[in-house]
Amino acid sequence: MDDRVRAHAEVLVDWSARVDADDHVVLDVAEGAHDLAVAVAEAVGERGATLLSTYGSDEVDRAYLRSHDGDFDASDPELALFDAADVYLRLGGGRNTTAGADVPGDRRRAADRANREVREARMDTDWVSTVHPTRSLAQQAGMSYEAYQEFVYDAVLRDWEALADEMANMKQVLDDGSEVRIESGRTDLTMRIDDRTAVNSAASVAYDSHNLPSGEVFTAPYAAEGEVFFDVPMTIHDRRVRDVSLTFEDGAVVDFDAEQGEDAVADVLETDDGARRLGELGVGMNRGIDRFTDNILFDEKMGDTVHLALGRAYDACLPAGESGNDSAVHVDMITDVSEDSRLLVDGDVVQRNGTFRWEDGFDDA
Repeated sequence: MDDRVRAHAEVLVDWSARVDADDHVVLDVAEGAHDLAVAVAEAVGERGATLLSTYGSDEVDRAYLRSHDGDFDASDPELALFDAADVYLRLGGGRNTTAGADVPGDRRRAADRANREVREARMDTDWVSTVHPTRSLAQQAGMSYEAYQEFVYDAVLRDWEALADEMANMKQVLDDGSEVRIESGRTDLTMRIDDRTAVNSAASVAYDSHNLPSGEVFTAPYAAEGEVFFDVPMTIHDRRVRDVSLTFEDGAVVDFDAEQGEDAVADVLETDDGARRLGELGVGMNRGIDRFTDNILFDEKMGDTVHLALGRAYDACLPAGESGNDSAVHVDMITDVSEDSRLLVDGDVVQRNGTFRWEDGFDDA
């Protein structure tokens, strides 16, 4: 086995999920992630934890959703599984990145709504999502398999404590702030963030962070006003989407369009009332990710980017007892802020053209 696979498993189990001997671990393995699953299972066993492995397949999901009449019930067995679990590890890496592209939108929305309680139970665990580099993901990224492997491990196997220390600067700015404004090309959007807590997402549940790799600072905005343009192509519900524009009034999307994949965006917005409001503002800070690969796990963490998510807000960002924006979905979209852009907090420029004010080369003009 490639030594990097074992190193990936060690980071996931020890740094990210903090697995202990008395933990009950659910390991959800995608079709192409067998090698990483073997390494993770070995690491979990060495720590004395209890392991249950499940099999995840986009093709199996597609077959089920397309054949169903759309009148879904909540999955009681799956709910019981997550209620009993301490840790949930999701290993992505399927064979076909667009396997579910022909699932009807209304069918997908109905399934999302029915599985809402299951999703909440899963998020109550110490959950972490990662991906094993596969040939399908390399193809989606437009890279050779070998180059894509290097890309993934450069993003995953890094000094997370050092990055956490750097990202603490951005967390402090957002924690102290009340209003964020993004100005970049066709984007001029203002959001409120007062009484919110920013998350220093350093790839560990100890930081309220649940992705590996990570490398962002995010919070839960509200009261969005203005227009935002997402110029980074991506895949939403297995459909290609690019050049999306959203217009917000009184915190909700009132108009939208897209150069490609407008139907996928419409499906998201029509899920429920919360899907038209923002659940996340994230600032990418992982400079080990140096190119877009059409994979949200990596792209949203890339330096010189800002992303916004329609739908559910994360509890870690909210005051005790406040639910924030509620929705059955959480869908991220990304804008490149490397040129002709400013990120302002309470009127002060925090980032200009991708450079933060505490970094060398920041232009404070």
